[in-house]
Amino acid sequence: MQGALEQALQRLTGQTVRIRYAGRTDAGVHAEGQVIAADVVWRHALADLERAWNVLLPPDVAVRALTEYADPRFHPRFSARSRVYRYTVWTAPWRSPLHRRYAHHEPRPMDLERMNQAAAALIGSHDFASFGQPTQGESTVREVLRAGWQAQERLLVFEIEANAFLRRMVRTVVGTLLEVGVGRRSVENVSQTLAAQDRAQAAAPAPACGLCLVEVKY
Repeated sequence: MQGALEQALQRLTGQTVRIRYAGRTDAGVHAEGQVIAADVVWRHALADLERAWNVLLPPDVAVRALTEYADPRFHPRFSARSRVYRYTVWTAPWRSPLHRRYAHHEPRPMDLERMNQAAAALIGSHDFASFGQPTQGESTVREVLRAGWQAQERLLVFEIEANAFLRRMVRTVVGTLLEVGVGRRSVENVSQTLAAQDRAQAAAPAPACGLCLVEVKY
């Protein structure tokens, strides 16, 4: 995605452009709330740039809004206060061709109440070494502001907001909570896994298709 955005912007402006972004996502993960920044010289209206940029982008990438930032210290990643991710699970016994690109299919019955009890243990500032690897530096401490599941007909939707995330943290959290939901783990085991600070104690990451970056807050 970054390459597509940079190449299209370079064609429009004639300048070599390097985009700064709020965060990278794993292959197959979606983003509807990604935030980027770039320094370019543009002598027309921002609306004209937005329109022209979208014309040159591939069908699976779109610029939703442009604004000029006044603070030269602004960085989409380092200025962010928190990020919100959403994971979607299709729960019917049969697969859904309409949801397969954007939801993980789990046909086994799941206990939503137990999953939410387990998710509550993640809220707060903790060492999340059991659930991921740092994107930079060595610290694996992150602060989760909220985490919980909601049922929407045949879909289960998990939302989690944190000041920052480790690599594959959300998908590993979801994989672990799904094991609670189907009865393979106890609710208490999630707290134990968190305290262990051992990646081997958590479940394998849930498939990338169900995950979406929905918002970056500043």
